[in-house]
Amino acid sequence: MDKILDYIWAFAIGGGLCVIAQILIDKTKLTPARILVLYVVAGVILTGIGLYGPLVDFAGCGATVPLTGFGYSLAEGVKKAIDERGLIGALTGGLTATSAGVTAAMVFAWLAAVLFKGKPKG
Repeated sequence: MDKILDYIWAFAIGGGLCVIAQILIDKTKLTPARILVLYVVAGVILTGIGLYGPLVDFAGCGATVPLTGFGYSLAEGVKKAIDERGLIGALTGGLTATSAGVTAAMVFAWLAAVLFKGKPKG
């Protein structure tokens, strides 16, 4: 029963973050690109002040999969690299922590471009 409750919380938290983004798209003049940046920066800031870690512990993938989770991964990578390598870790930690996700996104985007034909808008 605990596993089912974990899945429900992950769905609710992740879905809630997506609902907020959709409301921002529908009700404001913010572009999706600006909302993307807002979410990543919010994830970094919330991690930096210690609020996002407990949310990740509580919601699991519901908090790490949305774009705020990418910001969380960047911030955690920087903190870990600074502890291990000093100040140079501020430059390398975020890239190291998120490299697998960025690589996967690039590979799957390339595969989608190769396998499917895009249609021009208009």
